[in-house]
Amino acid sequence: MFKGFPKIPRYANESYTITEKIDGTNGCVVILEDGEVLAQSRGRIITPSDDNMGFAKWVEANQQELKMLGVGYHYGEWWGKGIQRRYFENDKVFSLFAWWLTPEEIPSCCRVVPVIAQTIEDATHRLQTEGSIASPGFNDPEGFIVTSNLHRQILYKVVISEANKDRK
Repeated sequence: MFKGFPKIPRYANESYTITEKIDGTNGCVVILEDGEVLAQSRGRIITPSDDNMGFAKWVEANQQELKMLGVGYHYGEWWGKGIQRRYFENDKVFSLFAWWLTPEEIPSCCRVVPVIAQTIEDATHRLQTEGSIASPGFNDPEGFIVTSNLHRQILYKVVISEANKDRK
């Protein structure tokens, strides 16, 4: 059976944006066209009665403010108190992966993953010398995410923490 060689895209000399990889649990705020607000984990819709580390309960409590994100799927990291590394947070935090949003577009109940560098070498050096940018003073950040500025759906994970070298 014939199988042709796939098309190879032209090199675009693209640039990248590098954000801190926060060690928490994946979350998503879903806003439907009818205004309904849902919460989901990496693998399923969650509810306050069938939750993931309190994320669905937080989404329900903040749904009016979260609607400003607009219709769609708004992915981020649910992290902080009691989740994975915990960092030095006294509460749980939702950091959107949408680093391109302006401050006016970000609900006050959310943060955005911090942009840390433009090169892999600079990102590695910055996190190894300064520690977490998302949670200042936390000196064992997990790593960072490299996003193609041309194709935002293309992501690369770089783990620099010794504690997480074997994790996926």
